[in-house]
Amino acid sequence: MTDVTREFLQQLPKAELHIHLEGTLEPDLKLKLAQKNHINIGQNTIEEVKKSYQFDDLASFLAVYYPALAVLQTEQDFYDLAYAYLLKAKDNHVRHVELFFDPQAHTSRGISFETVINGFYRATQDAKSFGVDAQLIMCFLRDFSKESARQTLLEAKKHRDKILGIGLDSDEHHNPQMKFATHFENAVSQGYHITMHCDIDQVDSIDHIKQALEVIGVERLDHGTNIVENPDLVDFVNQKQIGMTTCPKSNSFVSADMKGKEITDLLAKGIEVSVNSDDPAYFGGYISENYWALAEAYDLSVDQVVQIAKNSFNSSWISDQQKRNYVQEIDDFVANYDFEKTTDLVQ
Repeated sequence: MTDVTREFLQQLPKAELHIHLEGTLEPDLKLKLAQKNHINIGQNTIEEVKKSYQFDDLASFLAVYYPALAVLQTEQDFYDLAYAYLLKAKDNHVRHVELFFDPQAHTSRGISFETVINGFYRATQDAKSFGVDAQLIMCFLRDFSKESARQTLLEAKKHRDKILGIGLDSDEHHNPQMKFATHFENAVSQGYHITMHCDIDQVDSIDHIKQALEVIGVERLDHGTNIVENPDLVDFVNQKQIGMTTCPKSNSFVSADMKGKEITDLLAKGIEVSVNSDDPAYFGGYISENYWALAEAYDLSVDQVVQIAKNSFNSSWISDQQKRNYVQEIDDFVANYDFEKTTDLVQ
């Protein structure tokens, strides 16, 4: 049984690097926005909305996920969504967060790029008042066309100061990483950081991971735990100090063991593995609950979870001095923590 407690994990300073703002749409906010914007979502109570969050694989998840976004209509709606998450980040002692958002999921239904980015960005600025440093990562949707990605990158140009990096998410099947190679090359030339989802147990997973790492040159890999099938790629990631963002609770929906063995094996090899919450409104847990799920199932030590937290800062897109400051904050927290406590609260 692990010596790590829920309270320790919640209070542990950490960064979150794999969180989709659209995936933080909790049932209560969804219902509130639907009523405000006079949108019929087919549910009239919070319980009914909760019951609609049912899925058993990526395809069925996306079939629930994208229609739900219809309730987001105004800049204030996007602000409210991001701000609600950022308050939870504060409660979970997330000191730095890099937030994914999917503009194409909104522009494709008639919402302007400006409405989306301005709402999200304003919330990230307001989060500074309660100690959360927040940045935005714009993702391309893989199941949209290359032309759509090109147009989206073009639209982002006038908002370059609001966007830290470019990512890639949504359905990987028949949408390999190389489909967007040109757009990521253009993104790098414009000064963006880059990362890509390489979802677990996909057709041609290893080929897609190779494309992301060796051809496109991503700075981080999102999910990607199938990399353990190729020791040469594991060595490559280790040598290049490429971070990997893992999400135990969302993994558990497609893998009985939440890919915990792969995560812990990578950690043991010195890979900069972090733990994150992915789409917490749908997968039932914010970041501290993801730490706890992994720690409890795999009997992690204090040293192991502390290393994961340090990895989250070291693989984030902040300055070296900021990384040192946050790592020192972790060391100070651990040195002063009363391990005799037994409280087990996680928000």
